Amino acid sequence: MPDARKLILVNKLSPGDVACMTAAVHSLHRFYPGRFVTAVDTTCPALWEHNPDVVSLEEATKDGSFESIPMHYNLINASNQRAVHVLDGYCDHLEQVLGQRVPLLTNRPMIYLSNEETHWLPQVEEITKRPTKYWVVNAGVKSCYTAKQWHGYQEVVDALQGRVQFVQIGKGEHTHPPLSGVFDLRGQTDDRQLIRLVYHAQGVLCGLTFLMHLGAALQKPAVILAGGREGRQWNTYPFQVLFSNVGQLPCCRQEACWKSRTIPLGDGQEQDQPDKLCTSPVMTPVPVPRCMALITPQEVTRAILGFYDGGVLTP
Repeated sequence: MPDARKLILVNKLSPGDVACMTAAVHSLHRFYPGRFVTAVDTTCPALWEHNPDVVSLEEATKDGSFESIPMHYNLINASNQRAVHVLDGYCDHLEQVLGQRVPLLTNRPMIYLSNEETHWLPQVEEITKRPTKYWVVNAGVKSCYTAKQWHGYQEVVDALQGRVQFVQIGKGEHTHPPLSGVFDLRGQTDDRQLIRLVYHAQGVLCGLTFLMHLGAALQKPAVILAGGREGRQWNTYPFQVLFSNVGQLPCCRQEACWKSRTIPLGDGQEQDQPDKLCTSPVMTPVPVPRCMALITPQEVTRAILGFYDGGVLTP
């Protein structure tokens, strides 16, 4: 429309946060068709490629009529008290900034591939030289959020040898201990390559991280290790089995704890402050919160196999 309001939405958070923002942009344009023109300035431009709801940042920057809006999701502060999802967060923020209702109109992030991309040879098949079914696994964490770490990835890979092939991914600047018996693509996928890798995968296995949101966007079966750090309702997606034990431990009996680290790392970061540390660490070779230690590899293995036993996936 000639009088459409022009926005540059700015988000300098991590790729997972940016992925969630795509749902708000989608919802804005579905609820107000033609009423807005949006560009995005984010840390992960690859997530916006082929998105029909955004114009180029270069075009918007040259046009002085675009207004810049920093994007946040302050609704997270109410996630222990209200049945809200992370995707609601950016919609809620847009409502506050725009002064207009912006209801969430999707149950997943909205990430697009071109028709050409969907027909490119999958990265795994470039290695195997044959059609290969696989799951993508992220077995690591950022140093600022070690409370998301789980201890049982290798046991799951070992239990499913010969039945499920895993491909390990992770950014080089984060902590990603190598797994044996997997295709190792750690540090070898940029954001767009990772999107294509997940598109061709059967499923994903990870904690509360970017891969979880990417799997949801591409409607992939997933097994997610959540523990007691974040609420189930804040993270639940279709197609995903989420292991949450909020309510089962004294430290998260009433609500998710939202702690950052399992034990202090002595690096002077904010996450090393006492109020950011897990109150029930388990000193395994890699320390994990007790809520994560209670999730067994046998449970996770059974959850993965459930997608095959139920008929959603074929071996």
